[in-house]
Amino acid sequence: MSADARPASDARHAWSQLARQDPARRSAPDRIADFLEIYGFYDEVAAREQASRCVQCPEPTCVAGCPLGTNIPEWLALTAEGHFSAAAQALQAGGNLPEICARVCPADHLCEAECVINGQAQPVSIWAVEQFLNEYAFAHGLVQPDVAPPNGRHVAVIGAGPGGLACADGLVRRGYAVTIFDHRPQPGGLLVYATPEFHLQRSIVERRVDLLRRQGVNFRLADAEAEHTPLTLLLEDFDAVYLALGAKQPRTLDAPGHELDGVHQAVPFLLQAGTDSAAAKALVGGKHVAVIGGGDTAIDCARAAVRSGADSVAVVYRRDEASLPAMRRDIDAALEEEVRFLFQAFPISFIGRPPGVLTGLQLVRTEPGPLGADGRRWFVPTATSFSLVADVAFLALGFDPAPLPADSPWQALARTPQGAFQVDARQMTSLPGVFAGGDLVRGPCTALHAVRDARQAVAGIDAFLATRTDSSEPKER
Repeated sequence: MSADARPASDARHAWSQLARQDPARRSAPDRIADFLEIYGFYDEVAAREQASRCVQCPEPTCVAGCPLGTNIPEWLALTAEGHFSAAAQALQAGGNLPEICARVCPADHLCEAECVINGQAQPVSIWAVEQFLNEYAFAHGLVQPDVAPPNGRHVAVIGAGPGGLACADGLVRRGYAVTIFDHRPQPGGLLVYATPEFHLQRSIVERRVDLLRRQGVNFRLADAEAEHTPLTLLLEDFDAVYLALGAKQPRTLDAPGHELDGVHQAVPFLLQAGTDSAAAKALVGGKHVAVIGGGDTAIDCARAAVRSGADSVAVVYRRDEASLPAMRRDIDAALEEEVRFLFQAFPISFIGRPPGVLTGLQLVRTEPGPLGADGRRWFVPTATSFSLVADVAFLALGFDPAPLPADSPWQALARTPQGAFQVDARQMTSLPGVFAGGDLVRGPCTALHAVRDARQAVAGIDAFLATRTDSSEPKER
């Protein structure tokens, strides 16, 4: 390590002496030619310096802003002192799937937004130090299979998305045998099937899945049997069940012309762009593209369209720029990639020509309205309208809970008036031994909240089975 790195004793003043410096990213002309990661990583000197900007406040607001309650000041302090191995181990030990959570975490809306120096200076670059430590851990062999002695219990996890993977990780660390079922051929859920690699490389997910396999987790992929098996029968084969399916469906926009050829949902395009580049290029190549929405899916979709050869890409968002829910670093990257943003605009109709082909959008200007229950302002349409040329329009308007099929065996579980599964403080449903989290309980939620529910469920399963003595051997399917 370099003698030029700032020592930890300067930590309380480093924020005023050192500017925030995020890792370098590849040039826009270079990166739009592929779907690869755009950011590099700190070297050890930069990691120490940026970590030293943390003032180590006695009541760390960054921890309060983290859905997973990560002990951020601990590993920032260790990094500032140059104790990279200890910092990386503290980060890895403090949660499940940390290298995945860090990649998809909107830190600028969470921990960094709560950083105590935010407003006086740029907040500590928590996400970038976290990335550095995660990769340091893997590069130096600090991440090894963590398995406790078998405790004689076998748990079924239904769903191989972030919640299911996190639950399996937590359970095997407590000695449980775990089988994950998923109807898709690859584990990872939307992390793999709807997240471009410039946002989260598949190799990152595959690396964690390989580690879970080495921990003894059994994967039953391309297998929807467990989703259609009565829960009481599953409990004959397993000591407990965790339901972790991502249950959300994209919202539609019921505006005139929504049925025109050229109006699509964003998520299927993201899947297509990641698996069939020829089809994605055929859809948007050389065309004017409009993306309606302002979240991560919208920004990912816009940037994927750029990489698939779109002639122009515009993001249409109903609120102002400050209200964008997407990650700021991704918005900045999109701007560099010549994505255009139209703020305070909302489509009132899709314009077409015979035989039903999209040619544009009719938009109306909006202005801020009253605060909603979520703390965000509603938008109010004005009388001002204008048109936008578009050959392709993608809807990225968020998600609603996906209704259960009428014949689903999960229909027997108690649910809220909104259709979410009712769970207790341990994430257990109305059927003892069956636990649930993520979308099924919260409605559409982030990967971080799915991981938090999974962590809670691991403790709940452990507490529930500790009271039962009806089995001493793992149950076999």
